[in-house]
Amino acid sequence: MKPIKRIILFLTLVGGSYVASMAQESQYFLHTVEKGQNLTTISSMYEVPKDDIVRLNPGSNEKIYAGQTLKIPQKKTTQQREAFHTIQAGETLYRLTVTYNLSAKEICDANPGLSADNFRTGQVIRIPSPETAVGTTTPAVAQQQPTTTGPVKPNYKDMHKVKRGETIYSISRQYGITEQELIAANPELKNKGPKRGAFVGIPYPSATAGTAGQPTAQPQQNTSIVQPSNTELFTANKEKVEKYSTIKAAIVLPFTQDKRMVEYYEGLLLAVDSLKRSGVSLDLYVHNSGTDVSSINAILAKPEMKKMDVIFGPLNQQQITPMANFAKKNDIRLVIPFTSKDNEVFNNPMVYQVNTPQSYLYSEVYEHFTRQFPNANVIFLEATPADKDKEEFIKGLKQELTQKGNTVKRLKETASVNELKDALDNGRENVFIPTSGSQTTLTRIVPQLTLLVREGGPASIRLFGYPEWQTYTRDYLDSFFEIDTYFYSSFYTNNLLPAAVSFTNSYHKWYGKEMINTYPRYAMLGFDTGYFFLKGLSRYGTDLENNVSNMKLTPIQTGFNFQRVNNWGGFVNKKVFFVHFTRSYELIKLDFE
Repeated sequence: MKPIKRIILFLTLVGGSYVASMAQESQYFLHTVEKGQNLTTISSMYEVPKDDIVRLNPGSNEKIYAGQTLKIPQKKTTQQREAFHTIQAGETLYRLTVTYNLSAKEICDANPGLSADNFRTGQVIRIPSPETAVGTTTPAVAQQQPTTTGPVKPNYKDMHKVKRGETIYSISRQYGITEQELIAANPELKNKGPKRGAFVGIPYPSATAGTAGQPTAQPQQNTSIVQPSNTELFTANKEKVEKYSTIKAAIVLPFTQDKRMVEYYEGLLLAVDSLKRSGVSLDLYVHNSGTDVSSINAILAKPEMKKMDVIFGPLNQQQITPMANFAKKNDIRLVIPFTSKDNEVFNNPMVYQVNTPQSYLYSEVYEHFTRQFPNANVIFLEATPADKDKEEFIKGLKQELTQKGNTVKRLKETASVNELKDALDNGRENVFIPTSGSQTTLTRIVPQLTLLVREGGPASIRLFGYPEWQTYTRDYLDSFFEIDTYFYSSFYTNNLLPAAVSFTNSYHKWYGKEMINTYPRYAMLGFDTGYFFLKGLSRYGTDLENNVSNMKLTPIQTGFNFQRVNNWGGFVNKKVFFVHFTRSYELIKLDFE
């Protein structure tokens, strides 16, 4: 008996350990880091504190990298019981509907970025709570454990694809259930009835089921269920595309507080005029937002605002959240042209962030840099005092260069010509990068680099810098050409190009003044964003989100490459140019497509 007792005890301990392990795993899901993400962006998209992520992933506060898998704690709130789920090998959309007792439409609505094409292992999706998922038939959402595999007990005994002419009555009779049971399992049938090609869940009949002429005994279960494919379910639940007869757009900006906002509006008006002359019907509503939240709330309370197809604005950070919430509630696209630091985009599918968030911008620059200068000898010119704004960029670039095998050297920005010469590698490209984007740093380094180039020799020399250098171009134009200079930017225009000349002439003709000399040019930004979104809405209607990557326009100043940040969030603009001043006195915008 003793050996048997020991075996029983052992199995009990093992079973207890397994249960404890599974209970622990149910508290987190797995996230695969994508290019441009950092702890801040990941924390924002899942709405959990960074410290909680670090606690589950020791060392992640020092460094994370694309392709790394992180454990993310499930959000702990009493008001919302939504969860996140990492798609496992072999899982399908149908299986998720069974696991969570949700309809395919409810899962699709909660994840507008999810499709049959990107439904793959490792993707994270949002599982809506009963309060937000229309038609959910269970009061709680189960938490799927990241390592769980195997069969799942279905809540439906079958899935039925609706054929032409079928009704609630005919389907319920076919499966031996009442009409009420069928509607309870598929609440969307109550108002619209079954739609041809759609899938409806067939519930297990209740023990007391039975209508006149029908037996109360439960019919034999169908053991050979044909599960609908992802393509069938996504196609069946895709919203019908509608075209806009007249596009309704609103601009909400602090016109009286900031002259740049007036110029942005003036540029957008030029875009509206251009589109109207091409036959696009538009109604434009303009509101002066002021700078506080109360003024935004007063604007959003106007009845016509709920009817907008797109809103441009706001400028001030504190006004973004109420406007984003309003846009999400009323299915209105919100184009945020200015700030890059707001986090609404990570959880709001209606938000388009034009100004690229810093982590995504830097990651694009690193990738393009290492492609443009493979195996380069990179020499950082250290600024004194240090430029705090560039610390994260420089740190990340050094890590990327080291990982790719580039040689990395450091000199003070006050280094002499001889010190610069000693750092060169005659067999490679030599790229000098100052650690500050200020005009003071340029004033210090340009004369020395110019002398270095003029002394000749076999070395290939380049200078690489920052978007703000656009404002200094006139003062350093000849030197930029001579030193073979590059800088990165999401906004750039060559004022000598026909499109820029034509826009400048039109602006002067319309408004009788010159544009403010800023970076970026706000009138051009207004034209580019206005034309992009209004043209997109006229071309694709309500299907713009699925076609935003097909918008092949040539903007005057602003690059556009909008991509969703996750399956349930909005879009960020990931477009980056390299502007190159060649020694042949050519000015080239390198467009990385």
